[in-house]
Amino acid sequence: MSSTTTTDPVITSGSASAPADQREAFYGLLPRLLADDDRLVVVLAAVGAGYLDVPEELAGRVVDVGIREQLLVSTAGGLALTGLRPVVHTFPPFLVERPFEQVKLDLGHQGVGAVLVSAGGSYGWPAGGATHFGPRDVALLDTLDGWTVHAPGHPAEVEPLLRRAVAGDDRVYLRLDPTSNARPADVTDDRWRVVREGGCGLVVAVGPVLDRVLAATEGLDVAVLHAVTVRPVDAAALRAAAHVPEVVLVEPWLRGTSSHLVAEALRDRPLRLLALGVDRAEHRAYGEVADHDRLHGLDVAGLRRSVQGFVAAQR
Repeated sequence: MSSTTTTDPVITSGSASAPADQREAFYGLLPRLLADDDRLVVVLAAVGAGYLDVPEELAGRVVDVGIREQLLVSTAGGLALTGLRPVVHTFPPFLVERPFEQVKLDLGHQGVGAVLVSAGGSYGWPAGGATHFGPRDVALLDTLDGWTVHAPGHPAEVEPLLRRAVAGDDRVYLRLDPTSNARPADVTDDRWRVVREGGCGLVVAVGPVLDRVLAATEGLDVAVLHAVTVRPVDAAALRAAAHVPEVVLVEPWLRGTSSHLVAEALRDRPLRLLALGVDRAEHRAYGEVADHDRLHGLDVAGLRRSVQGFVAAQR
């Protein structure tokens, strides 16, 4: 299997007012952002080029470097040095893993910003196989300084998060997922919000896993705290919601990625932490997204088994 591809997965079309998914919302918004902000430039590495409908007068601010992911990020770094605001887009492994040295040096070391926007989540296009799976992206960015990370859980959250990101000059990662919650969350600020009260534990649901967490914990005496902006961690909200030592962290990427940050936020308290997410084991599976959710215990039944067993063990 090739490590990159020029073939995009098919996007289901939706109306302009109600995009079918987060990625479609992103593509529909970009032409408007380009028209609104002369600083903005979009940098692609083949992925997405066929879906972006930009008027001819704005086409000069869309740069497609082809299947050259290191060049993708280096180009963004150079553009940022000139005062432009790059929006850089491809699948997570081609945006963070392959060009990690360029993310580290051409953005971080040079002290310039960009908005990295991925699509596909951890395994959102199973037909692409392991080369297109991206569960390690946030863990890698955690080794660097100064990154804001958003994990939207609904197509309607993409616009406010992206508009806020392009208006700044910092380094932002917007991680689009192929699955979404039924309703958008309030993303007017970066606060984590309690969506269910409970007394025997706290479940932190990150981005698009919220609906599954709510279904899995139905009838259990646990609180649910929802996080969309996960870097920086909202330590104040976490501390306010963690009334007992039992905390379950459910992330749509590599299991345990945020464990050290949760532990740091609660460092002066007793803590029993269960981290759920994408397994580190190499499963070598294709199938459908739902199959991967089951494989990693991120479906409703798997989450309920894990949360219920963990909370029951402390009694």
